[in-house]
Amino acid sequence: MSASKSWAQEVLTCDLCDNPIQQFCNNCQVNLCVECVSKHVDKFQSLSHDIVHFRNRKIQLVCPECKIHSGQRCEVFCHDCQTPVCVMCCIGPHQGHHAVELNKIIEQKKQEIQKETEEIESKLIPKYQEADTNIKIEISKATTHYAKLEKDQECQRKLWHQEVDSIFDTFDTMIHTMKDRDLVALTTLHAKLENTIQNMTQTVRQNKEILKSKKPEEVTRCSSKLKEFKDFPTNITIKTPNLNTNTIKGKELSIELGEMTATLTLPVRRKSPDQITTSSKESFDKTKIVASFPTECRPLGKITCYGSEDAWICGENQEITRIDIHGYVQDVVRTTCKYWPAGIMVTKQNDLVYSDSLRRTVNIVKHGGTETIINAPRGWKPYRLFCSRSGDILVNMFIQGKNKILRYQGHKIIQEIVKDERGTPIFKRGPFRLFMTENKNGDVCVSDVNGNNVVAVDRTSHIQFNYDGKPSGKNNSFGPRCLVTDSLSHLIVADFNNDCLHILNQNGHFLRCLDTFGLENPNGLSVDGEGRLWVGLLNAGLIRVIQYL
Repeated sequence: MSASKSWAQEVLTCDLCDNPIQQFCNNCQVNLCVECVSKHVDKFQSLSHDIVHFRNRKIQLVCPECKIHSGQRCEVFCHDCQTPVCVMCCIGPHQGHHAVELNKIIEQKKQEIQKETEEIESKLIPKYQEADTNIKIEISKATTHYAKLEKDQECQRKLWHQEVDSIFDTFDTMIHTMKDRDLVALTTLHAKLENTIQNMTQTVRQNKEILKSKKPEEVTRCSSKLKEFKDFPTNITIKTPNLNTNTIKGKELSIELGEMTATLTLPVRRKSPDQITTSSKESFDKTKIVASFPTECRPLGKITCYGSEDAWICGENQEITRIDIHGYVQDVVRTTCKYWPAGIMVTKQNDLVYSDSLRRTVNIVKHGGTETIINAPRGWKPYRLFCSRSGDILVNMFIQGKNKILRYQGHKIIQEIVKDERGTPIFKRGPFRLFMTENKNGDVCVSDVNGNNVVAVDRTSHIQFNYDGKPSGKNNSFGPRCLVTDSLSHLIVADFNNDCLHILNQNGHFLRCLDTFGLENPNGLSVDGEGRLWVGLLNAGLIRVIQYL
């Protein structure tokens, strides 16, 4: 009685007005009152209508009207054209095509959607929710571990003297870099998991609505996202480092973090701070020239090391020459350049790569032949190059006083460095091109010759530091040219105006200058497999190889 009363209270209204329904069009699946029957038939007079009492209605698929043949409904699905068609179309423009009844296609598609919905709802969502919970636990563990690591590091700092603060600065940078790296990886996956769960939930909701739909186009437009959801990674493994110390009171202090170790040796009697020696100070004290020789390139424009004993060099001609540490020519490559290469480098596989600014290409030399691997964007010209540890190629592009850096992975551009996160141009406009390198933490370090400064940016184009040369105390204005990084993440910058090399730490803090080796107008700079600096002097055409670590 209660159910009957509830049904009676529910008033079904006409689809064309608010009157109670009495009639139903089986062909169009429309609720009608008596007054609206003629309106409905007149509005769609080209189509046939089956008007019955509402109690005699038949729930069925609503076939759309054919846009070509008036009065015909599209009851067939053309597989060749992927569209519903009418019977007249099958003997007309779609004659000979593979056609199937539309209701069979719709039924098959709904079964696929139903299966996908059940799998996402019953298996994938619980799986991803469990993975997300585990990631939250890992984030908590990593945060706690790094908090303890930072606390331990600060306790150990008190045992060291002011003269070796730079060592702890290095460790501090390493810890924060590792912490940022690991937490970014974990929180990024956490955010992606939450977003994917929302997408899957939305897909389930949308699929359920489609399953209820009476419109073929909504069903046929539905594309499966199951593979995308299944292939999404659900976990990540991180390896956190430990801080190890060893103290022999009054004699030695040592600290180890990951693969880096620093040792401080103390004399029994300490007379002055000068008696303290550290690995960093000792390494600088051992700086010396291990080779110096002339080349045929005058001016000597570019230099990039090849292994431990050789380097490729080029000047203002079409050839790139490979010389050894004694100055002897080992190989010569003639390029496709009309004048001279705009930039050279060596890949991780030891293949020579050069840029041809006039042809607007970057080319690789392999097996005695030359092949184009990058074509510059329209209007831009490629100049200096750098190959990252991951195998990506950084290219300095230039057009009408504007510079930018593009990161290529194969032929694909995956990063553009031109503006910071606020949309402000990073590099100053001017006639000079950029020099760039990449440090171990992923920062791209750039000598902006037009701005007389060195700038470092991370993968999001956030500026990490700016260095203007003032901490070195040199008289002339800072003239940055080529720059490289070493095994300790130091940044070495050639200063063309002051005939020296600036050595900075990873955060852009000035450490010292190398200025006692007759480095007149240093322009080219590279590090060989033994960690030695190869310095190319532009006007003299000389190369000096310096052992400084």
